[in-house]
Amino acid sequence: MVKGAFNPFEMAQIQFDNIAEKLDLDQGTRELLRTPLREYTFSIPVHMDDGSVKVFRGFRVQHNDARGPAKGGIRFHPQETIDTVRALSMWMTWKCAVVDIPLGGSKGGVICDPHNLSMREQERICRGWVRQLAKDIGPNRDVPAPDVMTSAQHMLWMLDEYEVITGEKRPGLITGKPVGMGGSLGRTEATGYGVIYTVREALKQLEIRPDQTTASVQGFGNVAQYAIRLYNQFGGKVICVSCWDQEDQKAYTFKKEAGIDIDELVGITDRFGGIDKDKAKNLGYEFLPGEAWIEQNVDILIPAAMENQITGENVGKISKKVKLIGEGANGPTTPEADKVIRERGIFLTPDFLTNAGGVTCSYFEQVQSNMNYFWEKDEVLGKLDTKMTSAFIAVSDLAKKQNLYMRDAAYVISIGRVAQACKDRGWV
Repeated sequence: MVKGAFNPFEMAQIQFDNIAEKLDLDQGTRELLRTPLREYTFSIPVHMDDGSVKVFRGFRVQHNDARGPAKGGIRFHPQETIDTVRALSMWMTWKCAVVDIPLGGSKGGVICDPHNLSMREQERICRGWVRQLAKDIGPNRDVPAPDVMTSAQHMLWMLDEYEVITGEKRPGLITGKPVGMGGSLGRTEATGYGVIYTVREALKQLEIRPDQTTASVQGFGNVAQYAIRLYNQFGGKVICVSCWDQEDQKAYTFKKEAGIDIDELVGITDRFGGIDKDKAKNLGYEFLPGEAWIEQNVDILIPAAMENQITGENVGKISKKVKLIGEGANGPTTPEADKVIRERGIFLTPDFLTNAGGVTCSYFEQVQSNMNYFWEKDEVLGKLDTKMTSAFIAVSDLAKKQNLYMRDAAYVISIGRVAQACKDRGWV
């Protein structure tokens, strides 16, 4: 969760400024890329089930679309802020560029808590969000997708409202739709699988076999669950997961030294990734504080929850055994913590490369929806593996060639590609 005075957009700008200096970008390009091209903030009045009217605040930020239509998810979160959305839209620009798909970056959100809203109320928020933005999104302009606490159902409501407004069938407007309604096979697994494809390649570089490793994972939503599944298939063992408890309004870590049983835990997990504590206790899981995930004596740490989780305050708690951090979440590591990780020589696969499986598969869904022809699941996941592996190798090769930190190498590639697109278009 966002803590104290942490500002994710300032962090994103610091990261950009560092690479802009390395690339020696001209002042105009720096000014263009360190701020979004367009921002939308608006009110969404909603008739609640009890007859009252409540007004929710919504956002959409389009950071850059020089390389193609903007792309980015929509979050429903009670602590959503415009600066969070700005940061995420910028990271989406770099994410699309680093895996070399022809899309730009955007992000959206609504300040709300789905835990306290009925499905009818959530549907009204979805439709209200689209009504505010119908002229500013579209298959060839800005393509939304699910994100924190939004689902395929939310996307379908949004698509339906857009098609009612435009009077046309436009399945390419939005991705993350249900399979059978324009959604892509493999999309559910894509982000989590992409994390592990990247972890697999990093382990190859470290000359470590996956079946000789253990991991600790923060989060137990869609990304974490599928990352754990594929990691297990490669022979790795996850000994603990950390997740948010809505009832207590705090996080807990669930640990089993012998290795967690993913199906067992999924069976006692709600749709927001919260694990039932009483049932977990009966299954032999040890309860620890929420931040205990970072202290575990494991080979791999996978933060797959929210931004600002590995900080200057807790980075010193990382075990000396940890060899690899795979950032499944967006912006989980602050610059202060990043400096310590770099100095310790821990191999880190940066967020906008590691978790790019989701947007890559969203791009596949967008292509399939626009041409009304859909691929089999094995083909989708095969294309995803190829794309993620190629992106990792390009970043790794540059890091070795120029003696760069992996995060810096990924930024050099992505920011360089976007800057060149802006230059080619004559914007700068």
